[in-house]
Amino acid sequence: MERIAITMGEPGGIGPEVALKAAASTRNVCLPLLVGDAGLFRALRGRLGIDVTLKEVSSPPEEAAPEFIAVVDTGRAVGFEVGAPTAGGAVASVDAIRKAVALALEGRVHAVVTSPISKEALRMAGFGWPGHTEMLAELTGAGEYTMMLVGGTLRVILVTIHSSLKDVPALITRESVARTLRLAALAAEMLAIESPRIAVAGLNPHAGEAGMFGHEENDIIAPAVEDARREGLPVEGPYPPDTVYFKAARGAFDIVVSMYHDQGLIPLKLLAFESGVNVTVGLPIIRTSPDHGTAYEIAGKGTANPSSTIEAVKLALRLKLPGR
Repeated sequence: MERIAITMGEPGGIGPEVALKAAASTRNVCLPLLVGDAGLFRALRGRLGIDVTLKEVSSPPEEAAPEFIAVVDTGRAVGFEVGAPTAGGAVASVDAIRKAVALALEGRVHAVVTSPISKEALRMAGFGWPGHTEMLAELTGAGEYTMMLVGGTLRVILVTIHSSLKDVPALITRESVARTLRLAALAAEMLAIESPRIAVAGLNPHAGEAGMFGHEENDIIAPAVEDARREGLPVEGPYPPDTVYFKAARGAFDIVVSMYHDQGLIPLKLLAFESGVNVTVGLPIIRTSPDHGTAYEIAGKGTANPSSTIEAVKLALRLKLPGR
């Protein structure tokens, strides 16, 4: 079985809880390795009554099927508050991510599943990353990268990520669209999709309606699609955004290239809010995560649903990096 590193996430949120629950639930399909504050995980196990044995290790054990869940302790999380973002929580969550990424780069784990962190807490601690995606790209030295969300029958991949909506049109360039089309083809390869069908959503209503509602489709997106097709990439579009996701969910397309964050995430979360998975495409490691946040409002109550994290583990097991 493959070993999967699962990070603690924001200690003041539901991250540690969903990480522990997911590790306990997936021991039959992988070798989970928790990464974070070992003391916090032990306390959480007792409070939730989860019947598993936790064992602190300095590196992933060699046992093929250990009778325990291994925990790589990154030190005691300090200065955090359950139910609120804090600088201390951000530091602890980043420490766990750094360690898990290092293990993946060394080939010690098959993949990294990251539990939710807080963008606000990152800022409070002085970190410059707007989220996991950009942090992981820097930690791994990735060049071209983006987010892909997987949920139910829908997969969406983003041209722009955490950007203000007013800034999106300027970020939609022939180069940025072409880069995302290449990443979509890479994602299909990671998923072992034979003869993939990749659709491209327009930016404007009705994909611009021949220029009546915007010029980006005619001047930028369509030329980028033609460039990609000449490279042999299986891409089509741009299609009207209000219909392409419905068609993809019905099986007409394998992946939809979305121009901005909410364009792709709203339909995906509508269909798979509790089971959606985020994949960072373009990294030299496999990374997935649950498609939800820290849920501070229920932190510490023991009621967090681990379904999305469990799905993230299962998807990580399916993904393969090209050439490996």
